[in-house]
Amino acid sequence: MLYLCTLNRFIMEIIRLEFQPNIKAKILELLSSFSSDELKIVQEDSDFDENKRKLEIAYTKLKSGTERMYSIDEVDAILDKTFSE
Repeated sequence: MLYLCTLNRFIMEIIRLEFQPNIKAKILELLSSFSSDELKIVQEDSDFDENKRKLEIAYTKLKSGTERMYSIDEVDAILDKTFSE
């Protein structure tokens, strides 16, 4: 797995690549043609897959209606009520 950051006029964009080990040298050769201002190779977040899985589960629950989101005002009201009791 490889993350790439590319410079898009003051904004860096990140893409994630998955590739077979046998083409790694070709990919790195191509990437080396860019300057460090144009492209940076970023270490993969070791928790990426786990975080992605958790987000997908949370999104599924929100979509199905088994969980809901609260606004800051709603949470504030809930906490005020809880602590006033």
